[in-house]
Amino acid sequence: MLESLDMADGDLPDHYELLQISPNAEAETIQRVYRMLAARFHPDNPHTGDMEMFIKLRQAYEALGSPQRRAEYDERLRTDQAQPVPVFAMKDFVVGVEAEANRRLGVLCLLYNRRKTHPERASLSMLDLEAMTALPREHLEFTIWYLKEKAFLRRDDTTSDYTITSEGVDWVESKMSSSRIVYRLLKSPEMSQQEEERHFASGT
Repeated sequence: MLESLDMADGDLPDHYELLQISPNAEAETIQRVYRMLAARFHPDNPHTGDMEMFIKLRQAYEALGSPQRRAEYDERLRTDQAQPVPVFAMKDFVVGVEAEANRRLGVLCLLYNRRKTHPERASLSMLDLEAMTALPREHLEFTIWYLKEKAFLRRDDTTSDYTITSEGVDWVESKMSSSRIVYRLLKSPEMSQQEEERHFASGT
């Protein structure tokens, strides 16, 4: 099956992110969004056809279109997402004069993605942030304080979780064209390393 081919390399794709839907989406929503995107990227479409993207969409629907396969995929995705986000393994988040600035960008990007893909639960706890960044709480406390003071995020008084604000969204998006860290955390799953190099070479 297409799904097994895509997962065989050990790098589990986030099909929900590719389809830009919530992991809690109903089966009807998955089918509707897939059909819309498949029509847009079908190779026979003379304006927006894209074979590579079309194949990725088919793989996503192969994994999510069946309740049994979706349950199996969700379990693997939960295990995969329990690991730190790979970009945070870069030394840029720990050492050097830019480390603190990079941590701010990283935390906001995580909250940006959370807001976009999990609108029904758009917040992350300090424990979530520690797990996703592989950074200790002590390294994140100043980062969180700064972002709160700038009104880029807010803390829920009931749960103590953090959510990005509209000001934070604008700030993240303003950095998209100039920061590789932001680009790698926010880029669509279908974008390759070559496309990243072209993006920064052109300055767009």
